Amino acid sequence: SLSSVRWTWSRVALRRPAMWMPVVSPLYHMMTRSEPLIIREYYQPSAPDPVLEPDLVLSLVRRHLPQATAVTAVDESGGEARSYYIDADVVMKVQRPPQLRSWTSLEKEVVFLRQIAQDDPALPVPRVLGYGREGTVEYTCLTRMAGDAAVRTPIPEAIRHKTLSDLGRTVRRVHAIQQAPLRESGLFPEEFTPDDLRQSIREDITDLAGRLAAQGVDWPLAMPAAQVADKLASLVPERTVAIALHTNPGPTHTFVDAASGRFTGLIDFGDAYIGHPVFDLWQWGDPEDRQAVLDGYLAAGPVDPSFSPLWQVAEVISDLVAIVRDRPYKARSAAHLAQLAAAW
Repeated sequence: SLSSVRWTWSRVALRRPAMWMPVVSPLYHMMTRSEPLIIREYYQPSAPDPVLEPDLVLSLVRRHLPQATAVTAVDESGGEARSYYIDADVVMKVQRPPQLRSWTSLEKEVVFLRQIAQDDPALPVPRVLGYGREGTVEYTCLTRMAGDAAVRTPIPEAIRHKTLSDLGRTVRRVHAIQQAPLRESGLFPEEFTPDDLRQSIREDITDLAGRLAAQGVDWPLAMPAAQVADKLASLVPERTVAIALHTNPGPTHTFVDAASGRFTGLIDFGDAYIGHPVFDLWQWGDPEDRQAVLDGYLAAGPVDPSFSPLWQVAEVISDLVAIVRDRPYKARSAAHLAQLAAAW
């Protein structure tokens, strides 16, 4: 249903079925990598995927950090990259050959993180210690983020709003860095046109309605799905802003302190693209969590007029996804969805 989506890559417009270019609607980007709605196209899916020997890992790291002493762990939880932990505070990320694709780029992450370090060095994100290639191995050396991913670490209810608001404030600061160097790098795909987005909304709503029907679940609104799609499409403004987005500052990439649940930082900028800020704020599916992230984001001041209508679109899609995927908070999502529709 996403065949009409257009991306620009190094200033060249591409349309499916481009064999090498992955295409994904931002309306589904908060969904997990196992979700079939995300289209994953890799250059060489059958390529060998060896775990590097510790001696090789250390030899690469020592090019940038001569004092490195030991590989302490290998993290296999990532998708496109494998992470090697060095001593107590360094991580080396290596592009996994079978999952090489245009969408994800270690080089792009380096460009993004270096720009953040230049413009806002106090931001709690990894710092680049080095980047390079050795034969077929592409790697980055980064500082290791304190804490652990929120997806693995419960956040106490007493501080949950503050933790997610702090995330929202961090995302707002990420959005405030200089954009010209990122665009000029040629590494960041650009979002589609307003007409493409309207078409994508219609197709996405149709797809979600079909999934609910296949599950034997009633459409949750009195307004038919086709009318909901038209309503959301009508909210897309002709003029929008576009900046470099993290793309998925959700529970997998939001780090919190294991003991307190407080926000410690944001990792993994390799899927970044140029798009509307709204699409960096809805990866937390629970409406209450999403509002907390938004509260932090808006605390820094006014946003572009295009923000409010596109936020409505994002919230409706997010609530529908929660229902389709039978999330534990789906009842809150359904109630929130009804409130949104009642205001139309």
